[in-house]
Amino acid sequence: MQALYAHFQSDDNNLNLSEKGLVSAIGSIYDLYIYLLSAILETGDFARNRMEEGRQKFLPTEEEINPNKRFINNQLLLQLEANRDLQKNISRIKISWADHQEIFRKIFSQFRESEAYQKYMDSSVSSIREDKEVLLYLFGELMLGNDAFTSLFEEKNINWADDIDTAAMMVAKTIKKWDSSFDEFHPLPPLMVNPDEEGDDLIRDFVLQLFRKTIIHSAKSSDLIAERAQNWEIERIAVLDVILIKMAITEFTEFPSIPIKVTINEYIEISKEYSTPRSRQFINGILDKLVTDLKAEGVIKKSGRGLLE
Repeated sequence: MQALYAHFQSDDNNLNLSEKGLVSAIGSIYDLYIYLLSAILETGDFARNRMEEGRQKFLPTEEEINPNKRFINNQLLLQLEANRDLQKNISRIKISWADHQEIFRKIFSQFRESEAYQKYMDSSVSSIREDKEVLLYLFGELMLGNDAFTSLFEEKNINWADDIDTAAMMVAKTIKKWDSSFDEFHPLPPLMVNPDEEGDDLIRDFVLQLFRKTIIHSAKSSDLIAERAQNWEIERIAVLDVILIKMAITEFTEFPSIPIKVTINEYIEISKEYSTPRSRQFINGILDKLVTDLKAEGVIKKSGRGLLE
């Protein structure tokens, strides 16, 4: 949607250039994913440094002399720290948390005071499942719940405020699916996969085809919208609403495996997030009319049970 908005607002309307911008923007989500994984590792480093500082005190306590090392020896944390692919990407982006140690101090302090941390540290059972669960809690509840932490990414990339949910889901998926048997050479999951590869990430062909076909059929889609937007000139309709409806029309007519209801619901949800308060009702009304008319004309051809409902 954002890439289409940029394309339609551009003076030259160069499809290839716009497509490169889309691919670049999607690639930046992967960089954000690496940043978030790196931040988890940084929390582990902070815990180790804090433990060492305690041991170096002039009069350390018994707990500081013989600390509980379970968290810093978290199996998944150690595997990620040793992972060649992750370290290569951290070096590529040149990630450094040196100027943000106060944020990690607050996150780790809150973590240490949490019931989840105490339960984890006191448990007599040690398993990869528990190691994953405590990292998911640290990441999902404390790191993403820290405004100072998430604002760091908004400062680095204007689009990351919107992209952080997608990148965070990738991090959570990586943690959940990581296996104790993975060695240091195990690759991180890709952001996009081809249709013939296993996985449930974004499919590159779908992303690019939806983008291209929405642009190619833009004029025809504008006519379809104008015919059904009674008492509205298309120039007066919110730009994002028009783009969302054009994308939905493209899914109706060009992607036979996507159920109609799924398309309608998805674009209504997107409109709630990005467009005007009245957009939901407007888009829903236009799409309902379009579906009825395009079905009657035989333009919508869906394959599979329930796809026309």
